[in-house]
Order: sequence, then C-alpha cells, then structure tokens
Amino acid sequence: MDFHEDVLARLTAVIASRKPGAGGDPEKSYVARLLTRGPDAFLKKIGEEATEVVMAAKDAEHGGARERVVAETADLWFHSMVALAYYGLSASDVLAELARREGLSGLVEKAQRQDRPHDPVAGR
Repeated sequence: MDFHEDVLARLTAVIASRKPGAGGDPEKSYVARLLTRGPDAFLKKIGEEATEVVMAAKDAEHGGARERVVAETADLWFHSMVALAYYGLSASDVLAELARREGLSGLVEKAQRQDRPHDPVAGR
C-alpha cells in the first residue's frame, strides 16, 4: 500500500468509527452528524463541494489560486467517502473500479457501461 492509499485507508477507518452504529456521536462528530441525518445531508454536501470544485477550477483558469482546486477536491472526496461509508462501501472499492478501467479507452469504457443493464444494487 502506498502513502496515498494508506491515507485513504486511515480516513475510511475514521469515517467508519463515526457511524452511529459504531458509537459515533452526532453531538461531537461532523461525520456522525452527516450519517445520522442520512443521504439528504451528505448528498447536499457532495453537490455543494462539486460546485466549489468547478468554481475553483474556473477561477484557476483566470489566474486564481490553483491550490483551491486541490482543497475543494479534497472536500469533495471526503464527503464522497462519507457517502460510500453510508452505503457500506469504501475508497478501496473506488480504487478497484479505477484499476479495472485502467488501460481502457474512456470512450470504450463509457460504451460498455451503457451496454450493461442497470443494476440498482450495484449502482449500474
């Protein structure tokens, strides 16, 4: 496991420890509060953070601080990891999916997804 995967693994563990079923206290933990409030809370944050990534990128295109793109992307990834945890998934699942796609043309991969029937359990 490289340094970056280790960071994701540690963050995954911290998020899992904040789940209400694992003793996470919504009065003391932002993650526990999001998870207790359910999908509407963390999905709203994902939407907000995605918008902030777009705005930071547009600003960077016109001379703004490129570091903001990184910071906003970190916020987006964090809130996405909260959503993954809620659904019993983790960053390693996302990394496995990216590894599966590695070496495929993006156009081919997208066509393959469109050719598969939608599986609501698997999210496809």
